Amino acid sequence: MSQVAPREWLPHERPLFPGSPSTPHHPTWLRWAFGLTGALVAITGSLGNAMVTTNLLQLQGSLGVTATEIAWLPAAYVMTNVSANLILIKFRQQFGLRLFTEISLVLYALVTFGHLFVHGPGSAIAVRAAHGIVGAALTTLGVFYMIQALPAQHRLRALAIGIGVSQIGAPIARVISPDLLEFGEWRGLYLFELGLALLSLGAVLLLRLPPGDRYKVFERLDALSITLLSVGMALLCAVLSLGRIVWWREAPWIGWCLAGSIVLVVAGVAVEHFRTNPLINTRWLSSGLMLRLGIAIILLRMALSEQSVGAVGFLQAMGLTNEQMRGLFAVVLLGCIIGIATSAMTVRPVLTRVPALIALTCILIGALMDAYSSNLTRPPQLMVSQFLIGFGSTFFLAPALIAGVGSVIAQPRNLISFFVMFSITQNVGALFGSAFLSTFQVIREKYHSSQLVEPLTLLDPLVAARIQSGANVYGQAVTDPALRNAQGLRQLAAAASREANVLAYNDVYFAIAAIAVMTMIWLTIVATRARLQARRERRLAALATAGSTP
Repeated sequence: MSQVAPREWLPHERPLFPGSPSTPHHPTWLRWAFGLTGALVAITGSLGNAMVTTNLLQLQGSLGVTATEIAWLPAAYVMTNVSANLILIKFRQQFGLRLFTEISLVLYALVTFGHLFVHGPGSAIAVRAAHGIVGAALTTLGVFYMIQALPAQHRLRALAIGIGVSQIGAPIARVISPDLLEFGEWRGLYLFELGLALLSLGAVLLLRLPPGDRYKVFERLDALSITLLSVGMALLCAVLSLGRIVWWREAPWIGWCLAGSIVLVVAGVAVEHFRTNPLINTRWLSSGLMLRLGIAIILLRMALSEQSVGAVGFLQAMGLTNEQMRGLFAVVLLGCIIGIATSAMTVRPVLTRVPALIALTCILIGALMDAYSSNLTRPPQLMVSQFLIGFGSTFFLAPALIAGVGSVIAQPRNLISFFVMFSITQNVGALFGSAFLSTFQVIREKYHSSQLVEPLTLLDPLVAARIQSGANVYGQAVTDPALRNAQGLRQLAAAASREANVLAYNDVYFAIAAIAVMTMIWLTIVATRARLQARRERRLAALATAGSTP
């Protein structure tokens, strides 16, 4: 990696990583401007995808597509977003931050503008795929601006705030999207997103990041590695996103995509493993620290699926819409903001397991509180539990990132490896958690449905009375007794299905609590072993020192 434009930096100005901006001193007013710009850019990058994922039902009706076709929209975003850092980090390193910044935001504005002219599923999926790449760029850009907002001694806090702000797009989208849909249907969502994109572009053009070092980093073999790994991860994301909807063993393409994903990812890793100057340092990623960090992030993201799969899925099964869940997600948003603030105030580079345990405790308490839901449970009964989970979702993320940043600062060539690993574990952990819990909910619903329906018989006077009660509702509209009786049977079946769903979601909450407990036990064992190993090494060192003393 050869430097393109050598620069002499003062100690406090030196960029943290290749491709990151320098950090000169700024006056207070300029730090505020950097902080506000960073928050705007980070929220803009996350809110666009959240607008789509939280309003899939409305978009399905507007585009006139099936549930399977509309599910490709969030899937396409993740398919490109998961491996975007493979090329974006090297682009920043070689061509500089200014070009990276301007291209990212101009493309984002153009992609968002393209949404307004989408009239079919094919073009909508293409736009979402492009948005996935640009969204990854904006998340990084928001963090860079936030780092400029705080002095050097508070740089870890700036990192915690920047990462945390990029995670609050989902609750914001659920709070504001009902008004936007009322204003302009699905185009109202995209007009708002376009406005944010243009505001971010104007702010970034007015307030440029300080320059950084530039290096010649691209190599010919990078194209092969990027292609293999990107396509392989995209196929895996497609399987995890669509598997539950088309069902895992019913669609042949699921198996072919999964097999192709394994082959391509293994081939990409093999190419990188034997390269002289690898894009991804596989030996470093396979070290104990990185493996433990990756597994911990995946498990935490799985547990955090309680909010998107558990609470939201449960309320939607009870017939509630986003409009009726606004108050709940306003509370979730408050929890996320408090989590960001707490993380920023308490973040320590040597205490990374404690925040993970606190976040898991919040998830555990929230899941157990929700696990006794009934068909009368509504958002007011879920506010405390979802506040805790919202807090945990932003509280753990920055410490998890900082856990690996220290080794990256010591070995800057591992920068791409670390951020690719962090992005993949974040995305794949969330997808795997959603796929696993959604599948588990369907299986448990079928089980509970069979258990509830099996003992029902027309010979039971209570069952007959329930059917008759349901039929009487249609007495004024349906004169045929047979049709009224059929309506009564449908009402009884709907009630049984509703209760089966309630029981299935309670099982999901218990499963999430179990995942949280097992993750806490594993982290505790790992921390205990590390502490005992360090104590043993100190004892051996002390004995060696005593033995060498005359």
